[in-house]
Amino acid sequence: MLTDDDLEPRNRPKKPKPLDSMSVDELNAYVADLKAEIDRVEAAIQAKQAHRRAMAALFKTPE
Repeated sequence: MLTDDDLEPRNRPKKPKPLDSMSVDELNAYVADLKAEIDRVEAAIQAKQAHRRAMAALFKTPE
């Protein structure tokens, strides 16, 4: 049986932080954190692409 929780999205989009109340130093720290997260995600993408290429080469059929 479905409940109200079943109808809610599992991963709700995060609300952006309010930037107006942050100081310049806090904003710089926030940007640094975001850049570090972007680097982490890009590394994960590269690893998955390398894995996909390796699997494609392994299962490639000879012509």
